[in-house]
Amino acid sequence: MANRFQIDGEEVLDGQVKEFGNSAHVTVPKRWRGADVKVVRTSEPTEQDEE
Repeated sequence: MANRFQIDGEEVLDGQVKEFGNSAHVTVPKRWRGADVKVVRTSEPTEQDEE
């Protein structure tokens, strides 16, 4: 069963996490620069890291 969160915000963006060097990133619109954001994972990762 998933956790449930309530977040007040301005916009919602659905996206996909993409590989970025030794990390990963989510691309957001340029107009969001300088804004505070929260990222919520809504599914299990499809790839597993070897740490």
